[in-house]
Amino acid sequence: MLNGTRIIEIEGLGPGPFAAMLLADLGADVITIHRKDQAAVPGMPEQSVLDRGKRSIDLDLKDPADLSVAKRLVASADALIEGFRPGVMEKLGLGPDTCHALNPKLIYGRMTGWGQDSPLSDTAGHDLNYIALSGALWYASQADQPPQTPATLVGDIGGGAMYLVAGILAGLLNAHKTGQGTIVDAAIYDGSAHMMNLLMSMGQTGNLSDTRGQSLLDGPHWSGTYTCADGGFVTVQCLESKFYALFLQKMGLADDPDFQQQYQSDAWPALTKRLSRMFARKPRDHWTAMFEGSDACVAPVLTPSEAQAHPMNTARQTWQNPDDTLQAAAAPRFSTTYWHPKPSPKRGEHKQEILDELNAITPPASSSG
Repeated sequence: MLNGTRIIEIEGLGPGPFAAMLLADLGADVITIHRKDQAAVPGMPEQSVLDRGKRSIDLDLKDPADLSVAKRLVASADALIEGFRPGVMEKLGLGPDTCHALNPKLIYGRMTGWGQDSPLSDTAGHDLNYIALSGALWYASQADQPPQTPATLVGDIGGGAMYLVAGILAGLLNAHKTGQGTIVDAAIYDGSAHMMNLLMSMGQTGNLSDTRGQSLLDGPHWSGTYTCADGGFVTVQCLESKFYALFLQKMGLADDPDFQQQYQSDAWPALTKRLSRMFARKPRDHWTAMFEGSDACVAPVLTPSEAQAHPMNTARQTWQNPDDTLQAAAAPRFSTTYWHPKPSPKRGEHKQEILDELNAITPPASSSG
């Protein structure tokens, strides 16, 4: 879908590379400027799944000659992604004003935790901090427990990378119509708060409370995860009454008076304990087989490797293992295109190829800078 679109990514961590990977999955020509003469960023492998489908050029942006190459890449691009603290790109000589002077149509994507302009803009933070302050962490466990640290999906990916991609795509559409570029200020704090609007909409009908354990999706016995006899887990979330009735039927509780008041919040803790004891009597596979294919809204909790072996994945091929590296296929899917896994490049692998392309467009200036 994005064939013919060029994205320049300045090497970073987490949500920036993920956003660039998603754009590459959609067909964009993503060129990552990796750091020169360095190993991979700490915590990241030499060849990361997040670099799949991209091309790599290694540059030292503090070197005038390499900075000149970076500017030529910017001039050839439709969008740029960077994830430094505010002001760092300006110090490197690649701030928005400089880049827009080179390329007025450029969509300049900035990925941060706290935003470009806020009281915390220059303060360090990570996924958990951003979603804690935005309110997105509040409902992330049972009422009598501290909010649980989720995988870095709610903040870095959901509130960060996905909003950066949405902003870049919107900017590209607008630039196509107007010829005018823009700056995308994607803050994980903002995006994770924005995702809360689904829950906030429930508050209008009295189904959302600031008191943890009292809302429809964080307190009921029919919305949670249970431990099984073998240490596995199953999830239950039969929100609608017809699905709840089917759940009770399969659990042998259809005639139990304690379970008849589905939405009576003061009964939820006791009913959760009863279900916990029931699920703990049998292994996960027992419950999986019992509820398989039903509308009771019960599903086992699988590891990624188990998910790959599940019949759902056999049909969808969502989890794949190219080059012995387990990874999820591109999403969403389109009726007119099919995604094929592409390898992750070695650092600097495409440097000469990219330089040759730039030289074909415009020869380098006689002086560096």
